[in-house]
Amino acid sequence: MANGWSLLIGLIVVVGLGIAAWVFSPKGENQTLWRSTLILSIASCYLMWAITFLAQWHPLIAPKRADIRPDRVPQ
Repeated sequence: MANGWSLLIGLIVVVGLGIAAWVFSPKGENQTLWRSTLILSIASCYLMWAITFLAQWHPLIAPKRADIRPDRVPQ
C-alpha cells in the first residue's frame, strides 16, 4: 500500500535523474537544449505522477454506489 513516503522517494529519484541529466548531457552546441529538454521532461513526468497519485490517495469526491436509488425499495 502506498503512503506519503512515496512522494518524497519519487522526488529524490527525480532530483537524482535531473542531476544526472545535467552532468551527462552530450557536449556540444546543443548542450543547453539537451539539458533543458531532459530536465523538463523528468520534472513533467514527476508532476503528472504526483498529481495522479494524490488524486487517488485523497479524492475530493467520495465515491457513491450507482445501483442504489433512494426512491425505490428493494424487493
